[in-house]
Amino acid sequence: MSDTTTGSDAADAAVPATTPADLEAASARVDELRAEIERHRDAYYGETGGTVSDAEYDALERELRAIEDAHPTLRSQDSPTQTVGGRAETTLFAPVTHAERMLSLDNVFSEEELAEWAAKVERDAGRGRVRYLSELKIDGLAINLRYEHGVLVTAATRGDGVVGEDVTQNVLTMGTVPERLAGSGHPPLVEVRGEIFFPVAEFDELNARQLEVGERVFANPRNAAAGSLRQKEEGKSPARLELMHARIRRLRMLVHGIGAWPVRELERDAHVSAQSEVYGLLEAWGLPISTHFRVFDDIAEVAGFVRRQGADRAAVEHQIDGIVVKVDDLGLHEELGATSRAPRWATAYKYPPEEVNTTLLDIVVSVGRTGRATPFAVMEKVEVAGSEVRQATLHNQQVVKAKGVLIGDTVVLRKAGDVIPEVLGPVVELRTGKEHEFVMPTLCPECQTPLKPAKEGDIDLRCPNARSCPAQVRGRVEHVASRGALDIEGLGEVAAAALTQPLEPEDPPLETEAGLFELTMADLVPITVVVRDAETGMVKVDEKTGEAKRVTPFRRKRVLKRDGAFDPAEPWGDEASVPSKSAEVLLENLEKAKTQDLWRILVALSIRHVGPVAARALAGWFGSLDVIRAASREELAAVDGVGGIIADALLDWFEVDWHREIVARWEKAGVVTAVPGHPGPGAAAAAGGVLAGLAVVATGSLEGYTREGALEAIMAAGGKAGSSVSKKTHYVAAGPGAGSKLGKAEALGVRIIDAAEFRLLVEQGPDAIALPEADPVPDAAETAPDGGSAEDATAATAGAAEAATAEAKPKRARKRKAPAAAAAAPPTDVEAGTAVHAEPDGPAETP
Repeated sequence: MSDTTTGSDAADAAVPATTPADLEAASARVDELRAEIERHRDAYYGETGGTVSDAEYDALERELRAIEDAHPTLRSQDSPTQTVGGRAETTLFAPVTHAERMLSLDNVFSEEELAEWAAKVERDAGRGRVRYLSELKIDGLAINLRYEHGVLVTAATRGDGVVGEDVTQNVLTMGTVPERLAGSGHPPLVEVRGEIFFPVAEFDELNARQLEVGERVFANPRNAAAGSLRQKEEGKSPARLELMHARIRRLRMLVHGIGAWPVRELERDAHVSAQSEVYGLLEAWGLPISTHFRVFDDIAEVAGFVRRQGADRAAVEHQIDGIVVKVDDLGLHEELGATSRAPRWATAYKYPPEEVNTTLLDIVVSVGRTGRATPFAVMEKVEVAGSEVRQATLHNQQVVKAKGVLIGDTVVLRKAGDVIPEVLGPVVELRTGKEHEFVMPTLCPECQTPLKPAKEGDIDLRCPNARSCPAQVRGRVEHVASRGALDIEGLGEVAAAALTQPLEPEDPPLETEAGLFELTMADLVPITVVVRDAETGMVKVDEKTGEAKRVTPFRRKRVLKRDGAFDPAEPWGDEASVPSKSAEVLLENLEKAKTQDLWRILVALSIRHVGPVAARALAGWFGSLDVIRAASREELAAVDGVGGIIADALLDWFEVDWHREIVARWEKAGVVTAVPGHPGPGAAAAAGGVLAGLAVVATGSLEGYTREGALEAIMAAGGKAGSSVSKKTHYVAAGPGAGSKLGKAEALGVRIIDAAEFRLLVEQGPDAIALPEADPVPDAAETAPDGGSAEDATAATAGAAEAATAEAKPKRARKRKAPAAAAAAPPTDVEAGTAVHAEPDGPAETP
């Protein structure tokens, strides 16, 4: 079967055939997808390097995006579809703020989609001929090298695109990245973007060495690259230190772009005006570049390159997961700009599916955090599209029936566009007669509670034992620790399973998440847990012993001595036994989580439909969990970003006894469930901050702030964090790498401030800045409200109302005193479009 076919089938296969039409079902699926994406992000950006390829990860995002498009109210600002990369930082490495944001890439999955993208580029460029550079998309780890006057200052991972992690020492250990650039005439500051990878030819040898010394093996070369680079020397024995350095020295890097060097300066100082010329410059500096790139005069030639490379994907030294296509003209990069997560002048073509045959050994049912029972295909291990696959979701019992698969069948497996594994169907002619049908269980496989639909007509079956079902409790504990909730590092899937489903002791430390903040070292150290697969819940088997894999996550593991042998494991109860670093980190981070923002507490409670946007609105308006609980349906629904459905969900949640027990025990353990100094319901939004009534947009990298941090600062000061620049914007805070928003602010005459002024603004208000703030600038045709709709009445701040009643003015900033505070009313949906979904724009840069 060919892996180089083209057409729309590949694109269609990358997303589900249907998205849930029911909001409740859609919300549940969104929760599941976000949790799975966050789990993969945490694994990938942790030292383990993760277990899925970029392509598999792309598929999850693609499904999530389809559901969010169908149900826009479920889309939140920190959804994986709206953000870049992984965690901004961890406690493992020091944080590094990129001078210019590192963006991701949007994808196309067919030649038709590629042609559509090119047509839009050429239409937006307003010129007849656009040249395209095409290159291999390396399946590795994105890296950012910061050089000042030609000397390497830092090497950092991408992180969330704004803040990455400092891996300078490990990059230098590789031996292929120059500390000082060759040649002369280097700019004061430049960021060189590239990809670190593990050579395919050396991958099997690496895993053999890992097994020899008792270390885990890697699923694929990409994970080997991430896991090898993200290691620290501290705490390692000499033998493990040598293993670490040996792995790092095998890594390779290829660079593919420049950041933090404006195009005008690049053209003036380096006489470079095209992406292809940038590669010549990078090579002259002594940096390693790929030779697998070509420049073409039209998109039809690019499609030919895509086909040729797809037919010969195994012939290069690194894994590839597609072809990157970039506009070659750097001037057009600036003109076309970028979205919040990807440049408009580049895209990634993802290859159509590779299909293989394997045996369907079993179909098992897994129960997730929301109680949904999902059948999974368990298959004989097979390699497909660069990684080993043993399982794939079958979604629900009706999908199993529609596919016509029997347990024991030879089935066709693929990854659509090198994405998530999918069982296509059986190879009927290979049946032997020993195959048998799958029967959906009537009882929950975890707690034996009868499964049933959440409501009449639902296809999915669910376990209604939300309080005590071990799988649901485990899922909720993981959710509490997720980045979108309390962001508790050290409480991942294994730790959550240890706390809720241990092998020893017999009684789990946590019956529900209510006891999470009561945990002590004495609770943690004795735990032994059987490792289960995160998706299926199946017990993992130790490949050496053939028995269930057991771990003791919270007490010290065996120590590798200098001679390569292991010290004996010290049993619990022995005076010499000591807690592991993981136990200490978990307890430390649980203590820190007690003072997390109220909105994060709300998200952590797993209240249906309450995501970050609604949680922020509730926390900002009411100020405490007690006040939210006491509010009426009408009061809850009136808050922008909430509405009737979420109001009902909140009231229903607080009606349940064991839900109230969670809040009571968390508060008793010291969890802060109120916003310090909040003046009461609605007051903070009215006049409780120095930016009350003002709309502020942040773009680019603001020193001292992550993207989320800038948003928080604006909102905490009572302002509205805008996602786009308009006539109602008062300030645009712009840092290095600011994108199209900066140009729009200049065109509208909106006041532009830098990072230092931004800090003064959010801390002290407009009077702390030397110049008065800018008015919202009306369109020439704007006139006074004629009696006013409800939207007009509530959307206008005092400053906006003043502008709306004035005559048409030139589009320039006016100097005046600070505008009066807005009226104390919940913001309307009109405002929500520019305030709630705030996200700084990304620059037009090399991704």
